[in-house]
Amino acid sequence: MLSVIFQEATIVDGTGRPRYTTDVGLQGERIALIGNLEGREAVTRVNCSGSILAPGFIDVHAHSDELWLALPRCDGKIAQGVTTEIGGNCGRSAAPLAGTALDEMAASSRRVGLQSQWRSFDDFFALIERAGVALNVASLVGLGTTRTAVADEEDRPLKADELRAQAELVRQACGEGAIGVSSGLIYPPSCYADLNELIAMACAAREAGAPLYASHIRNEGDTLLEAIEEALQVGERAEVAVQCSHHKAQGKRNWGKVHRSLELIERARARGQTVWADVYPYRASWTELATLLPERIRDGGASATVERLSDPDLATAVALEIRLNARCDWHDILITSAGSDRNESLAGMRIDEIARDWQLPAERAVLRLLIEEELDVDAIFFTMKEEDVAAVLSAEFVCIGSDASVRALEGVTARGCPHPRTFGTFPRIFGRFVRQRHTLTSDDAVRKMTSLAADAFGLRDRGRIEEGRYADIVIFKEDTICDRATYERPYQFPLGIDHVYVNGQAVLFNGEFTNVRPGRVLRHGGA
Repeated sequence: MLSVIFQEATIVDGTGRPRYTTDVGLQGERIALIGNLEGREAVTRVNCSGSILAPGFIDVHAHSDELWLALPRCDGKIAQGVTTEIGGNCGRSAAPLAGTALDEMAASSRRVGLQSQWRSFDDFFALIERAGVALNVASLVGLGTTRTAVADEEDRPLKADELRAQAELVRQACGEGAIGVSSGLIYPPSCYADLNELIAMACAAREAGAPLYASHIRNEGDTLLEAIEEALQVGERAEVAVQCSHHKAQGKRNWGKVHRSLELIERARARGQTVWADVYPYRASWTELATLLPERIRDGGASATVERLSDPDLATAVALEIRLNARCDWHDILITSAGSDRNESLAGMRIDEIARDWQLPAERAVLRLLIEEELDVDAIFFTMKEEDVAAVLSAEFVCIGSDASVRALEGVTARGCPHPRTFGTFPRIFGRFVRQRHTLTSDDAVRKMTSLAADAFGLRDRGRIEEGRYADIVIFKEDTICDRATYERPYQFPLGIDHVYVNGQAVLFNGEFTNVRPGRVLRHGGA
């Protein structure tokens, strides 16, 4: 007897091959049979007439990490049809933890009701496996996290013994299941790493059997092309695959530059390099407000930065520099969260509005907010052009990443005014870029969300509807699937997704959460 039969489904198998209509039968956690299953017995039958049955979507660039423990139902991602998340991006991962990285994880965990009871990936993954999680999870090891462990947050080249110690941390993390390394080269302390350090850490990952370097590159604006070249050089010299995270061109003067950056990647691929990229389908980014500060000011971490900014003369100079280098209008920066209750009410406000309320120049309002919150402020930056987003999305080697964490509509994760990509990324591809803009077909959109992602990150037996594969499945209405989350009202689930199965079990059925946790930790080289 089969465990589930999906009847009369339109199969979009994730490979880009032509769709077809038939039945799909599951046995336990895998797809057992594809074809006419009339007369076969099953515990559960699901009528899929008029619906698309596709592989579960893979979010290749997520920031959930410790939230897999705080929100194991993973509401916002499951509601989008996501069945696998990859964390540890932008140089920050849940492990290995030591020094300042341990302190930061402890503070982050407390906000969502957790105690950071782990130090290594072995410990972290074991906690997830014991608690259970609704979707499959995998993680990169963040080079900002490992650098902090050996040199805190100091702006300097690493000494030889520190390089060796960091490389050993990378090898250990990959040995415990991390699928590669990530860098976040606009954030301290990742930004203090030079090319040689990045190559050495990518080599360490390769030596441990996880040859992947995923990078939030050093610049996504004026020096975008040079930053792409650096990432490609790391991959070439370390002999690892390269993933260019959330590919974009920021700032009006850089609009259109993605055509040249995509050409750089195309040429590298033509030379035989293994290179991919990912993108989210929005024209606004979401990151730390402190990215407006000059890099040199952030040496030594948040406390040292706040101390410097408390010097009136230095603050005046920094304010002038922020004003001169602003990459968008002040109205184009929307505060999404502040670390303390003191400024929590500012979530959803624009910088120019805050400046008017505080009767300060905008750059001074930015500094005041950063000082009061010890840099713990996130913001949305409206700096991109949708035509550029569409160009990146249409590239054959680009998959989809939300650049967001799991959240729910209520509870400890329902805080602030998050980017709408938190709840809308994958359905938005279909609503905006398939049906409205005709940038992609539905079948190609599914390929980018499934088989392409699985291949890029080495996820075995996932990302395709084929007999013997794991039964990660999403069933949706092609004509109605769309996002509802907006910048003003982000806490809204999408429409059009009926059922989501992870490893053969329903985690969303008829649009309702089932509360089961069949997800698995996906370690490199394993299932």
